[in-house]
Amino acid sequence: MCGIYGITDRDPDFIEQYIVTCKHRGPNGSGVWHNENITLGHNLLSIMGEPGNATQPWTTPKGNRLVYNGEIFNYYELKDKYKQFADTTGCDTELLAWGLDEFGLEFIDEIDSMHGFAYYDVDKQTLTLSRDHAGIKPVYYAEIDKGLVFGSEVKGMLDKVPGARKLDPLAASMQSRTGCNPLRNSIFSGIKQLLPGETLIYDVKQKQFVDSKRTYIVPNSNTDFDPSEFRKQISDAVRRCAIGQRKIGVFLSGGLDSSVVAHELAKLQDINTFTNSMQPEVQVPQEDYNSDAKAAKVLADRDGYAHTEVVITPKEYITTWNESIYYMEQVDFNPSMPMYCHTNKFMADKGIVVTMAGDMGDELLGGYPKYQDMFYHNTPDSWRGVLSLWLNRLKRPKKFITDVLPDETLLDALEDCYSDKLWNPDDPVGSYMALDCVTQCPATFFSRNDIYGMAYSMEGRFPLASKIFMQYCLNIHTKHKLDRSATKRMIRKAYNGRLPHEIINKSKTGWTVPVGLWLTKKMDKDLEKFYTDSMGEDPLQIVSVSQKAAKMLMPDFILKHWKETYKIID
Repeated sequence: MCGIYGITDRDPDFIEQYIVTCKHRGPNGSGVWHNENITLGHNLLSIMGEPGNATQPWTTPKGNRLVYNGEIFNYYELKDKYKQFADTTGCDTELLAWGLDEFGLEFIDEIDSMHGFAYYDVDKQTLTLSRDHAGIKPVYYAEIDKGLVFGSEVKGMLDKVPGARKLDPLAASMQSRTGCNPLRNSIFSGIKQLLPGETLIYDVKQKQFVDSKRTYIVPNSNTDFDPSEFRKQISDAVRRCAIGQRKIGVFLSGGLDSSVVAHELAKLQDINTFTNSMQPEVQVPQEDYNSDAKAAKVLADRDGYAHTEVVITPKEYITTWNESIYYMEQVDFNPSMPMYCHTNKFMADKGIVVTMAGDMGDELLGGYPKYQDMFYHNTPDSWRGVLSLWLNRLKRPKKFITDVLPDETLLDALEDCYSDKLWNPDDPVGSYMALDCVTQCPATFFSRNDIYGMAYSMEGRFPLASKIFMQYCLNIHTKHKLDRSATKRMIRKAYNGRLPHEIINKSKTGWTVPVGLWLTKKMDKDLEKFYTDSMGEDPLQIVSVSQKAAKMLMPDFILKHWKETYKIID
């Protein structure tokens, strides 16, 4: 896992500085290549082979150049398929470079990967930018006077893009309306992001995009559910994602998805698992904030995992706050971001280089009550209807700009980014779930993992988001995934008796920090002072002591610090 950077100009000084800004993405080396038309740069975090064998920018067999961030999980299968490929390094960069030379963009269909890459054809003077099918790895880009600038993170290009420190009205409206931004426009004006599964070709000489390709994992919904086949598919997905030479740590939340990932990985190797414990504990009728940690411990103790509870107190929350805001980049109103940031740092300090998690399980397997509601009561009858339901996903949207664009404008923007290729009239709820996979997951869970994992030079992997497993799940009709009494029927049935009943029968809870309640219940004077000094008012003057009201404290707090960190111009 690495960082990629480039500009369609001879500007090695800029790229060198970009590499320094994002040096956390790759401690094992860096490199720059340029000619008169383009400059490419790379940070290296070596996973598959020895660092000296994977230095980039990579020269392909035909003399083209590649910078690549990611993993090809069916690497060994492709090596067996293409006997003519001469493997000299044992790293997937070499395979990708060879495949792009030999087959062009069609090779993207062959790889089951998470990736962001840039491939420069020296003779044609074309630059290909590509992002994986699920949007696990980010690629940002902007068109400027010099042509095109791109990279794995925004922070290194902000001052290269005129006006970038202003909010993009479309992205900010979408973020205000839905709580996340899955659009092509990033929150920074003038800076865009490749969409999940998107590949764009840029003509360097003409200074314009000339072609594109999109990979969709579609909801065919034409296959029945078989428990043994389901377990095999998860086992295979975890096995493919376990490749490499580095120590793996599992985010064991105590939910079904992370538990099956840990369960299957433990069949292959001794594993290290990590979960969070909140201290001081908060007793409220609605939720036990340590229920996940308790369930995770049951599984870890039963199966003998090397398990660690990462304790989150107000002190850790305050200490990690500034780092969590800096690495966040696109604003996220989740008050648990400092916990995620701290946990990644903790794991890196314990020698973990590769993390594994169960993200996308809810979206593929019917883990949210909203899917039940749609299936039984509020079924959309068109793709536009699916998009409209998605736009109204929040009960209490966070409006952080004065003029939020009209819903019809936002719906048009969604439809422009996510076409009706994801629409299956025989399974409308499956279509919504497929949309969640490429909107909610990359815009929240995957981006969080990338920014906080790579902040401490760790690569994050998601077996359930692999191309093969996604397609397998979306081939199964929603009727097999839920009923009126329970969500995620398939995973509960397939692993009943294999996972502890505390996990199989556990109701869904959020992996969250009770920071709002810590504040309103005055459980820590330093945290109270931290908030009051920043916002200029006591939290109890704003809300009453209740769970819902307490959660409303944090978005304005986060937004204020994010704007200050990124010097946003209002």
